[in-house]
Amino acid sequence: MTQHNPSSPGSDDFDPSASSLAGHVDDSVMAELLSIRSSIDNIDATLVYLLAERFKATQKVGFLKATHRLPAGDPGREAAQIARLRRLAEDAHLDPAFAEKFLNFIIGEVIRHHEAIAEDHQASSGQQPQTSALA
Repeated sequence: MTQHNPSSPGSDDFDPSASSLAGHVDDSVMAELLSIRSSIDNIDATLVYLLAERFKATQKVGFLKATHRLPAGDPGREAAQIARLRRLAEDAHLDPAFAEKFLNFIIGEVIRHHEAIAEDHQASSGQQPQTSALA
């Protein structure tokens, strides 16, 4: 997995203590708030890097599908993944509807990427566009 590099571009302009509450709440409350937010910031960074790794893997799937002229979407797989993530969300005490919306957004992006990969592959190989009932 890609490791977080604190000296990467954009990390120098982030102020983890930025808050419109500074000076308006007790210093001990502000310190606790900043401590919790620091954990949130770390989780957010991890999510970004995990999503990057996920999209690297789905890009490989997209190239495999394009090479073998498979449709970009796989409704059976997508439905199984949504059901699986809803169960995981329930187990984790996360709103399953939120988890489903999040996965649907990711699936939409993956399909869009797969379609672009397929178009590029077809253009470079001189193939005619494929039509599919599953697309």
